[in-house]
Amino acid sequence: MPTRMMTTIHPPPSSGNSDDNDASKEATNKGTLTLDASCAPANIRYPQDISLLNEAREKLETIIYRFCKSYGLPLPRRYKKRARKDYLAFAKSKKHSAKKIRKALRKQLGYVARDIGYLEKFMSDGYAMTDKEISLYLTIITLYEQQKYMYDNKVHSVEHRIVSISQPWLRPIVRGKVKAPVEFGAKFDLSLDSEGYGRIEKISFEAYNESTCLIEAVERFKERTGYYPERVLADQIYRTRENRSYCKEHGIRLSGPKLGRPSATAKVDKKQEYQDNTDRIEVERRFSLSKRCYGMSCITTKLEETQLTSIALSVFVTNLFRIQRRILCALLHLFRFWCDWSRCKSWKLQISA
Repeated sequence: MPTRMMTTIHPPPSSGNSDDNDASKEATNKGTLTLDASCAPANIRYPQDISLLNEAREKLETIIYRFCKSYGLPLPRRYKKRARKDYLAFAKSKKHSAKKIRKALRKQLGYVARDIGYLEKFMSDGYAMTDKEISLYLTIITLYEQQKYMYDNKVHSVEHRIVSISQPWLRPIVRGKVKAPVEFGAKFDLSLDSEGYGRIEKISFEAYNESTCLIEAVERFKERTGYYPERVLADQIYRTRENRSYCKEHGIRLSGPKLGRPSATAKVDKKQEYQDNTDRIEVERRFSLSKRCYGMSCITTKLEETQLTSIALSVFVTNLFRIQRRILCALLHLFRFWCDWSRCKSWKLQISA
């Protein structure tokens, strides 16, 4: 009998917009990256100009006393009691008018300037400070120049403003929250991957625009996983034109409404936007958990390096407890499976008996 010939039919070559390209695009973009910024406030009192100048005056008087005692110099007139009396008179008054504030500032600036003049005279005569006193003296000089500039120009802000003499690296971070519109500590960007583990993308004591961190965070995600995220969940401040064009170029969907007029798929876009906002709440929950349970709400360390370490450890411990919960859930699942299997085995033995 003649054998039937088996023929294979080859499909026609696919065009550039086929399902294969969609599959390759899905292979290159996976997962979700959530990004947001927060502040870890330090444990300092609320900085006021007059209280900072009074603290600077007291520290300068201590340095002057140490100079005179060490080198056998006569103590100059510092008006210590009068300066203290003027400060307490302002601090204990209930109402602080603008005129009263400027008067108190002028007095405290005069006391600080007099003490600085004494120390400059001592050092010009050849007497030296200790290493600890040098850093403190330079901080007070910078503080005095900033306060004098604001007093002369009648302004209330200055670049790189010092808010703590003992911790001069701290800066005011404007957050705009109802409870604390301005916080004093390190500002950092936290990212969450698809597994829910947090990473610090950028941290600084200086205020910065967090929208500049999105591209760097996405590139680090690519280095860790080998592919770009499928979507990026971020706040409105991250949705700049540069970030939008970058995400569009790499096939990443950035959360939030699109620019321009609403399209025909406005209802679908609103539904997707609502789902993205719901998923983005996880990073806010992570901030709340770290600040309530793991010490990020008030950094009590005193050095710049230890403060950064405390913030990093808080994020690290939060990830550890998440790993612990996942392990416990897996063990409970295995235990339930083993219980069901043993119950089924005993039931079969009873039936066979």
